[in-house]
Amino acid sequence: MVSEHAPQPAAQVLVASNRGPVSYALREDGGLDSRRGGGGLVSGLSAVDDKMWVCAALGDGDREAVRRGIGEPGVRMLDIDAKVHADAYNGIANSVLWFVHHLLYQTPVEPVFDAEFRRQWAAFETYNRAFAEALAEEAGEGAAVLVQDYHLALVPGMLRELRPDLRIGHFSHTPWAPVDYFRLLPDDIAEQLLRGILGADRAAFLTRRWADAFIGCCTEILGGTGHTRVGVHGLGADADFLRRRAHEADVDERMAALREQVGPGRKTIVRVDRTELSKNIVRGMLAYRALLDERPEWRGRVVHIAFAYPSRQDLAVYREYTAEVQRVADGINETYGTADWTPVVLHVKDDFARSLAAYRLADVALVNPIRDGMNLVAKEVPVVSDAGCALVLSREAGAYEELGTDAITVNPYDVSATAAALHEALTMADDERTVRTERLAAAATALPPQQWFLDQLEALRQG
Repeated sequence: MVSEHAPQPAAQVLVASNRGPVSYALREDGGLDSRRGGGGLVSGLSAVDDKMWVCAALGDGDREAVRRGIGEPGVRMLDIDAKVHADAYNGIANSVLWFVHHLLYQTPVEPVFDAEFRRQWAAFETYNRAFAEALAEEAGEGAAVLVQDYHLALVPGMLRELRPDLRIGHFSHTPWAPVDYFRLLPDDIAEQLLRGILGADRAAFLTRRWADAFIGCCTEILGGTGHTRVGVHGLGADADFLRRRAHEADVDERMAALREQVGPGRKTIVRVDRTELSKNIVRGMLAYRALLDERPEWRGRVVHIAFAYPSRQDLAVYREYTAEVQRVADGINETYGTADWTPVVLHVKDDFARSLAAYRLADVALVNPIRDGMNLVAKEVPVVSDAGCALVLSREAGAYEELGTDAITVNPYDVSATAAALHEALTMADDERTVRTERLAAAATALPPQQWFLDQLEALRQG
């Protein structure tokens, strides 16, 4: 229930997300350091003045900041019990919902929905309820509330019961599973998830494909979407920020270091990803190995710059996948490398300036996810590339809907076809590459983050 001592409701625009715009770290002397976050949501929300961001405390530093009453104006951080958060975030959101929407299960052996799943699901409900109650406390009369992503799928329905006066939107940053796969979930859970999102006035997605999949699930399981409107907002790259940031001194330094690693006169195939199972890094490297094997003329003439930044390392399956990426890269280098040529330059330490340097150097960008809500890397590389780049793009990335015409499209499971696509990209004529890059960059920046957010807000307020 809403607290009797809640602060006077005032905010007219509220955003809810698991991760907020600021995080805190404990120093050895007991002090707290704050760090601002980035990304499309942070950039988009900067377009709005009277706003409140409700987020979860994600670590010891965040929780200590809440306990000490330290925070930023316009940000409310929720100190949800650490065990509840772990069960909700890792147990359900990242190990069940993420796997369902990205079609990642090895279905002969998983999933198994047993008593442990039900215990974790109860934590997911508790976690979502904490957000709903905080939003109900903070929102002014008739305020607009934009709930973000699969972590908070139950919030709209819970919030609707507490504050029927509010305009509530939910935005899914992931794909949405087709109905046959979505029905892997227990029947009552599948229905609860859909009804949770349908508590919103408006449910929005990154592409029409994901929106249609959601509608299909609602139609099959519930008989329709009720009074909830469904919309599409394809988040684009922030061209002004990227082009400015990509030409700062630290990026130039990283470019010099990468050029030395690549060596003179060689072409580059660039990928920048988290070591997330859906990103398909291993098959991308196997395609590169097939290219070197089947087309020996590329040996010594091309380097695969692969940035694979560890993700979700508290889950064993992600640690194993990260290790496999390293193993495959090492195997390619051992098989094909020479004294003056390292076929795969692999970096695993997250470094945004180095990523931008690689974008600028890319002759070919490889973006081959199994499934992806959008994939902003596919949009960012053409914007930043110095000499133009050819984009090899999975048809299962959300970005395919906007970029597919000017990309070389691949089936992400087909290693042989991806190797052929890499060859096609490497041999693309300069003038064609330039024209394609210009069109890719224009499509990629059609809906920059601030406009993306404002469009959602306007559509929600229009009713």
